[in-house]
Amino acid sequence: MQFTIGQSEFIEALSAVANIVPARTPLPIIGNILLAAESDELALSATDLDLSVTIRVKAKVESEGRVTLPARKLSDMIRALPPSPVRVKGQAEHVTVDCENSQFRIHGLPAEDFPTFPSLAFDDGLEVPAGTIERLAAHTSFAASSEDTRPILNGVLWEILGDRMQMVATNGHRLARYGVTTKGGGAKKPARDVIVPPKALAQIGRIFAPDDQLSVAMDDKQIGFRGERGVVFSRLIEGPYPNYEQVIPKDNDKKLRADKERLSAALRRMAVMASDQTHRVRLSLKEDALKLFVSTPDVGEGSEEMMVSYEGEPIDIGFNANYLLEVLRFVDADEVEISLKAPERAALVRPAGENGEQYLCLVMPLRLQE
Repeated sequence: MQFTIGQSEFIEALSAVANIVPARTPLPIIGNILLAAESDELALSATDLDLSVTIRVKAKVESEGRVTLPARKLSDMIRALPPSPVRVKGQAEHVTVDCENSQFRIHGLPAEDFPTFPSLAFDDGLEVPAGTIERLAAHTSFAASSEDTRPILNGVLWEILGDRMQMVATNGHRLARYGVTTKGGGAKKPARDVIVPPKALAQIGRIFAPDDQLSVAMDDKQIGFRGERGVVFSRLIEGPYPNYEQVIPKDNDKKLRADKERLSAALRRMAVMASDQTHRVRLSLKEDALKLFVSTPDVGEGSEEMMVSYEGEPIDIGFNANYLLEVLRFVDADEVEISLKAPERAALVRPAGENGEQYLCLVMPLRLQE
């Protein structure tokens, strides 16, 4: 095997796949990246056995071949090289790396020992731009749980509904749902739901450009995303997702409308004085005025008032400031609407006005201290 590739192109490709390589593994081959040089490109593959990725980049291939090399050592080595062409030459599992006046010899493992990737029927799958999946995931995956008590909540529910698709995530304290209307290719759109790990969805943005058209294939246990730049496979999370529609309130009659950036800035200021455990901030609403207040024993207190549009009876309600800030970060509008019912009932957050793409978040309140 022998190929030449630019240092910046090499490190960019390595960075896109090396992040899934586990830091510690009982299987040494899992700590390696598979390099496959063929035709006029280099394919780099990595896996943690649940998530598998391949990215392809242009390279000058003088002789074809395959080898696996330690992911961390290879990435650190290429990153430390000057921005010049890198020449890689290997025989069996022994590889030399040359760049300007630097030369390294690195030992790998046989490519035959690298795990095989799943086999899925992409020809009959869903066609969707990478940017659509990335946007759906970004607006929802932050709300997924990171606890091990309910593994089903660690994933993002992807609902494919013919000419519409949406993703939903929740950890029991907050919920995010984002949907888009799809165009074209309706005959190939299966109506089904799958639960995808957020880590797999995050990989889409690392491998593909937003306008890359992806073929999506799935079975009962695996999902795959294939484009010209590479492929991503992930194990699905199995089990029934909770009926999230039941927890979305339909009778919130108190409506707050505010400038998103001003509200976010005020919440960030209040969060400085909030408890490190609860991050609780009190929102007091009446007659087009919002007062934010925080009081933490042994730390101090803070308050801020701002003009808003508010319809409804006065209400005092507490929230985790960090949860609200995360939700506001993905509101694609200048103004945000928050609907409320009572201090112990969930609030709904959505962009104010019509934007053609449905984004809705639910945030559970915190009990206020008297």
